[in-house]
Amino acid sequence: MGNVADFPTAGHAPSQTAFDRIELSRIMNLYGRMVSAGHWRDYAIDLHREVAVFSAFRRAAERPEFRIEKRPSLRNRQGMWALITETGAVLRRGHELGPVLAPVERRLMKIVGD
Repeated sequence: MGNVADFPTAGHAPSQTAFDRIELSRIMNLYGRMVSAGHWRDYAIDLHREVAVFSAFRRAAERPEFRIEKRPSLRNRQGMWALITETGAVLRRGHELGPVLAPVERRLMKIVGD
């Protein structure tokens, strides 16, 4: 008939990493403004055990222009947020989402200003 899943308890690690509502709202706000500027056209969200990834595409058939990664395991080291370019280079890493998104925000200001 159906599968019965165990109720998660406080002692167990979550089965996947995810964005919370405030984080996703901030990311989608930026994505919407980039779509309005005509720069991005598609996105993908991947949720895995160790990482949650938001990928923004110029076209759906390409590699993502930017990936925003959340890795809670790096919270006490470099910071759990990372902005990764199309080539795989880490552009910005930090403990807070706002400063990590700053390079994309500046790029948006340049696009809108043109």
